[in-house]
Amino acid sequence: MIPSDPVMLLSFVNLKLRDYYNSLDAMCEDLDLDRKELEDKLKAIGYRYNGSRNQFQ
Repeated sequence: MIPSDPVMLLSFVNLKLRDYYNSLDAMCEDLDLDRKELEDKLKAIGYRYNGSRNQFQ
């Protein structure tokens, strides 16, 4: 289960990307998440995925 609060979601996702996954696609596939939905939620609070850094900034 992933957090519904966007700020908590940001923290959760960046931790997972840093510690467990080498890409957003790998994380979404493993956790059965919709990448577009996830990116839209984080975009709403001003964060976008940076593939070269493998994190939302």
